[in-house]
Amino acid sequence: MSGFGHFDRRTALRGGAAAAASVALTTALASPSSARPAAPGTSSIVSGYRELQTGIDRPSAERTAALANLDRVAKAYHDSMTVGEGPLWKDLPLGPGSEFTTSMYARLRAIAVNWGTPGGALAGDPAVLARIKAALELLYTSDQYSEKTAEIGNWYTYEIGVPLYLLHILATVADELTQDELAKYLKPVLKFSGDPNRRTNNPSVVETGANRADKSMISLVSGAMLGDVERIKRGVGAFTDVEGGGAASVIAKLHRSAGDGFHTDGSFLQHDSVPYPGHYGIILLTAVASAIHVTQGTEFALPADVRDATYALVSDTFAPFVHAGAMMESVRGRFLSRQGESAHDIGHQLTGAVVLLARSASGKRKDELGGLAAKWITEDTFAPYLEIPDPERFAPGPDLVGIPGIEFAQELLATGIRPARTVATHRVFGQQDRMVHITEGWSASLGVASTRISRYESINSMNLHGWYVGDGSLYLFLPKAKGHFTDAYWPTVDPLLLPGTTTKTGPTPKLEPVPSTSKDHCGGVRWDARHGAHALDFVSQDGTLTAKKSWFFTPSGVLCLGAGITDSSGERVRTTIENRNLGENGSCVLLADGRLVGGSESLRRKRWLHLEKVGGYVLLDDAEVTALREDRTGTWRDIDKGANTKGTTVPYTRRYQKLVIEHGAKPSNASYAYAVLPTASVLETIASAWSWRVRSNTATVQAVRLWDATLLANFFAAGSVDEVSVSGPASVALGRAGDGWRLAVSDPTQRQDVLRVTVRRKTVEVPVKDTFGATQVFRV
Repeated sequence: MSGFGHFDRRTALRGGAAAAASVALTTALASPSSARPAAPGTSSIVSGYRELQTGIDRPSAERTAALANLDRVAKAYHDSMTVGEGPLWKDLPLGPGSEFTTSMYARLRAIAVNWGTPGGALAGDPAVLARIKAALELLYTSDQYSEKTAEIGNWYTYEIGVPLYLLHILATVADELTQDELAKYLKPVLKFSGDPNRRTNNPSVVETGANRADKSMISLVSGAMLGDVERIKRGVGAFTDVEGGGAASVIAKLHRSAGDGFHTDGSFLQHDSVPYPGHYGIILLTAVASAIHVTQGTEFALPADVRDATYALVSDTFAPFVHAGAMMESVRGRFLSRQGESAHDIGHQLTGAVVLLARSASGKRKDELGGLAAKWITEDTFAPYLEIPDPERFAPGPDLVGIPGIEFAQELLATGIRPARTVATHRVFGQQDRMVHITEGWSASLGVASTRISRYESINSMNLHGWYVGDGSLYLFLPKAKGHFTDAYWPTVDPLLLPGTTTKTGPTPKLEPVPSTSKDHCGGVRWDARHGAHALDFVSQDGTLTAKKSWFFTPSGVLCLGAGITDSSGERVRTTIENRNLGENGSCVLLADGRLVGGSESLRRKRWLHLEKVGGYVLLDDAEVTALREDRTGTWRDIDKGANTKGTTVPYTRRYQKLVIEHGAKPSNASYAYAVLPTASVLETIASAWSWRVRSNTATVQAVRLWDATLLANFFAAGSVDEVSVSGPASVALGRAGDGWRLAVSDPTQRQDVLRVTVRRKTVEVPVKDTFGATQVFRV
């Protein structure tokens, strides 16, 4: 699998390095002493790249505050650095294949960027420059990273991770190096990233997705540094895979249900089967945005159709999964566990990339991109984009260069751009087994899996508690809890009881890199912008526990049904309604049928529950529910022990409210039925009983009627409910549309050619082959 890297890809400055991290790639050509003259256009690439590293010196109070904090961190790295024969830092030993190589270059990068940033504490200091140059020489001559170095361990470190940081460093000091010195330090880059189209340590591997985009940018920038026109052109061409006839183009859309890159329904996958709009997709977008920026106005500029296609990706693939400036958990893969890349961090990187794209766009595209960026900046009050109160707030690591992002964003906001409005949306991304439901007040998404899409990703010692994130996790995003998942959620939450999942007690499954399931049935139907149904034919990783699970999405909440819950292990089986992070010492009141609930309590035959500042829950059957409020303590190191990503050992304690349905040991065909009502008041919770009616909850069909008589149904096999019959597994919606009836159908298995749906004795043949779970709509 490609791209199994552990380089912290947050653009160097939390509020904006989006353009900086992958962008950091075109550098100042050599000083006047260079023997080789600059090729036409390369100086423009270099100056554009330097902007992305050190900014445009646009004064503001926010820039001053951010720079002061960057000063503190850069000075600490500088003061603790020893330039001699030994390691630069005592805690980062030198040596072949060292897992600390990336961190060495990352720390040096922080020092170099501060040196090159106007007003920085180390800016222009000749003594600091001398130490930076000496450190570069030491790392090169010690073969920590040179053309003599052998790839040992993770290929990514040598071919992408270190080259990016090295180019970042060289960009800031290039005017102080001779062309011979630049050429020397770039020799390992040419060795390990000589061909942006292929994997150096295995040339049979064609690079795809974010890895290809990064290598394209590395080629483009290093070529500009060397004045090598052909290398620049090869880098530009690699974005769209000119040499391969476009087969691995990073912006092409694949019409299939797996494979790295963008897909026709807006999905983005990396590592073949992992939904990744919330990390690798943003890395790719950042690289292309950076290339557009640095080549603009030169003979190497990316073609207009490539730029236009890139602009369109923002609203299609990324924007649906942003809530209050943060990326939704369902599309963040293994990076859930990375302390240095919270949902807000990666959301900031996306914002920075979109701001950068808006600078190069025009007309309606510029307004659209600028409006989205302004919306995310305005809404993110938990981790304000324009503020960096502590560069180590989320990551004690070195990616701390956010000055350009702040400056570009303020430049955009100063134009008076109007933030985009929140628009109700229900979208099904069948090619990555993801969906998103957006209302004006709250949003939701599901973490599910199938034979096509993995349950989770756990590689490079990351995501060590990720066993159940793809087993039906229902992620809710609320306006008064914008930091819910960022506030030490993953190191402290009970990972065995994630909301929406049906699990059992006992040993957890063995962690695997990208485990899938044995079931095809995973997907749903979109009725309109405010309604939809989603289904999962669930089987546990060890195969003993099975269940049919459905979620019905409406403007007021999500109705959750489960049936056929059967397990042979003998362990106790449970379905989790809620497991809410209340923060430190949270005191939100929990009511059950109007009575105060505290501590641990078994609730029998209750009709409704309400959690203060969160919302309501309606119990639609006679389930036994356990309510438990508990304080849980954990560290980020517990869930991420990666060499260059590992979290701290600082303990965090957070209070949680659990609501769990008990199915007992060895259940056979057990079921559940409940509704989750985000932001609902007590009165709204009680009144919601009239919002829907459960029409079926069996292992064959799960269905509900909405208040306007619209039917939403998930069929796991051929069957009937009310006036609808189907020939095979399907998700169906039926309701009034003007003066007639409208039928919406999808194939969640993505295996069938045709579905026959009978409505009031009229049969409709629905072609579903190669639709990849997309909704088909008919008048009936």
